[in-house]
Amino acid sequence: MLKDFIGQFPSVVRFYDQINGKPPRTRFNLRQLDDYINQHKAELASIPTQPSKGKRVTIFATLHYWIEQAAIIGLVLNKKGYEVTLAYLAFSNWEKPLSKFDLIRQDLYAGRVLSKLDPYFKSVSLLNDAYNKPSKQDEIIRLTASYDTMYTLQVEDFDPTSALYQLRLERNARASGAIQDYLLNNHPDTVLIPNGLVTELAVAFQVAQKAGYAPVTYEFNDQREQIWISQSDVVMNQNTDELWKSRGNQPLPMEAFQEIQAFEFARSSAQKYGKGTRNWQDVGRVGAEQQKKELGLDDRPVTLLATNVLGDSLTLGRNLFTKSMAEWIAQTVKFYAKHPEAQLVVRIHPGERLMKGPSSMDVISRELPDLPENIRVIGPLEKVNTYDLMEAADLGLVYTTTVGLEMAMRGVPVIVAGKTHYRGKGFTFDPNSYDEFFAMNEQQLELPKRLSEKQIELAWRYGYLFFFAYPKPFPWRLMKFWEDLKEWDLTRLLSDDGEKTFGNIFDHLAGKPLDWNNA
Repeated sequence: MLKDFIGQFPSVVRFYDQINGKPPRTRFNLRQLDDYINQHKAELASIPTQPSKGKRVTIFATLHYWIEQAAIIGLVLNKKGYEVTLAYLAFSNWEKPLSKFDLIRQDLYAGRVLSKLDPYFKSVSLLNDAYNKPSKQDEIIRLTASYDTMYTLQVEDFDPTSALYQLRLERNARASGAIQDYLLNNHPDTVLIPNGLVTELAVAFQVAQKAGYAPVTYEFNDQREQIWISQSDVVMNQNTDELWKSRGNQPLPMEAFQEIQAFEFARSSAQKYGKGTRNWQDVGRVGAEQQKKELGLDDRPVTLLATNVLGDSLTLGRNLFTKSMAEWIAQTVKFYAKHPEAQLVVRIHPGERLMKGPSSMDVISRELPDLPENIRVIGPLEKVNTYDLMEAADLGLVYTTTVGLEMAMRGVPVIVAGKTHYRGKGFTFDPNSYDEFFAMNEQQLELPKRLSEKQIELAWRYGYLFFFAYPKPFPWRLMKFWEDLKEWDLTRLLSDDGEKTFGNIFDHLAGKPLDWNNA
């Protein structure tokens, strides 16, 4: 309460901060960026700057780790001839209230650190007068606050009177006003935003898009030295339409087919692939027949339903004919409870073991307290290889998980209920209503039928493009960022070696159109 009171007088906070002279004792920490700038002054000054491209790029960032990475990206873009501005909000998290006193101090601290990069690009705090004038763009604010709440709590339903949702409404409204004001007064050529789906980053995307921009967004997958990038769409939507349009009609060369085969073998065999950072399975394979025996499955048709994590960023905004993934799971298990001629295996996403929200298992137990004998539920902690389940399946049901794509690659018919990137590509069944969804299930149960050779070939073609052409080379992940920067420091990155390894990715981040024909 005292901090909030003092925070009403910014000049007092600034005076205190000047006397104190130390970073605020909060989670907002730019120490590694500050150390990097201090230790690499001579190196940064010695790297030649390319001729001006006459293009102005604004990077929006919030949260200290995104700000740190954005600052280094800004340095690279400056050296490549772009005029860069880093517009930031000095928050350390998105889910907890922050006193005005601490927010002002964090903002002053960020300004001190980033001002050391003034020779290379401009940094602008969005904590200005416009930040204190909440925007009236209610649809943007409510939608983003909803996603923020679902993502944070890992749920699909939430209490709109909750403190978290109200906090996100307030922060997003203030951010929206400040970003609108910035764009109105500065008119950058390109707007670059990490993620773009949740927090103030999503507000920046929505406001910029509404203002007529085609924002560039980026995120990371499980591979080192790779990035997902999207121009004019939220990258978490994994929009592959242009890639598929450009190369979907081209058969895979043998070398590419062997590459995707090796990739799939590693994923199914509990091995890392390439520069991957994790195993996709916890245990090796035992084979479909052994797995069916261990699960007590018989000769009736087997349907595999593979879930996503509730409230995951790859499910937010992906509803088509369903209210939520949880509703879809509940409706599906009810359907199979009335169809004892088939067996349903529900594979709960193993990622749930790392999450704090409710489980899809809770959804099923609420709907069917006593599971019928034809339904098996495999929990996130159970040591079962999902690829054995794929091999045993006669039908696949998915929301957005790539398990659906991989089942289709194995010839299993797949019904897609959510708006996933591989829906509508010619190798899945894509209902637009519950009636269509259940009719497709009934048809497949009455007459089980594998995918055609053409559909399987399409699935493999798409799988290669998604896993190998859609990601772009990029030197640094968000996690382990400073370790990666040691391997690919700016001198090496901006050398011929770096150009050969990473190509035009920074130009694409600055708005140069992606050429998917040469991806």
